Amino acid sequence: MSELLTVIGLILVLEGLPYFAFPEKFKTWILKLAEMPETQLRIYGLVSMLIGLLVVFLARRSPGLGG
Repeated sequence: MSELLTVIGLILVLEGLPYFAFPEKFKTWILKLAEMPETQLRIYGLVSMLIGLLVVFLARRSPGLGG
């Protein structure tokens, strides 16, 4: 359970970072994002999830990284 809470906390830190560090640029990026076709957004989301799964797989498999 502590690993899950750690992961959720890290996700929140990473999600909040652009809002805090670059609020003006982030607003512009969000407006551009709203204009993208849904298909393109879905592809970006799928690629992000696959990269995330690969990182988790490699981290859990590597002896020195927590696996």
